[in-house]
Amino acid sequence: MEYLQCVYAFASCVGFCILLHIRGSSIFWMSLGGAIGWFVYLLCAPAQNDLLQYFVGTIALAVYAEIMARVRRAPATGYLHVALLPMVPGGGIYYTMEYGIAGNTERFLETGMHTLGIAGSLALGILVVSSVARIAALMGEERRARRL
Repeated sequence: MEYLQCVYAFASCVGFCILLHIRGSSIFWMSLGGAIGWFVYLLCAPAQNDLLQYFVGTIALAVYAEIMARVRRAPATGYLHVALLPMVPGGGIYYTMEYGIAGNTERFLETGMHTLGIAGSLALGILVVSSVARIAALMGEERRARRL
């Protein structure tokens, strides 16, 4: 039943695409990235480390975004923007603010640091994949230049 969450992730991404006025088949392909990212997140559950789960899930969806950007000749940022929606730690941000307003400093710091860790995992996953993709593209251009 846990994998039903992937359908929910897909549906939330569809709603986000509609909100962003994305049209046509791009809605499906962009939303699929969110479902893939959440699926990989759930596959990593036995690791018992949610920061690692977020990191690996983000790597999977960033790889998907880079592949789809080349296949569909569109910016990878669009795919990332939509696909990251299920991974964003919205609950953590909300509870951090709630604890801060209530004056519960200990819970505020604990929740805030955990939320920052999740956000850092997301950013690091995207950074790793986009850097590898950029290096691979530069190496490909260099090879083509040598052949000429």
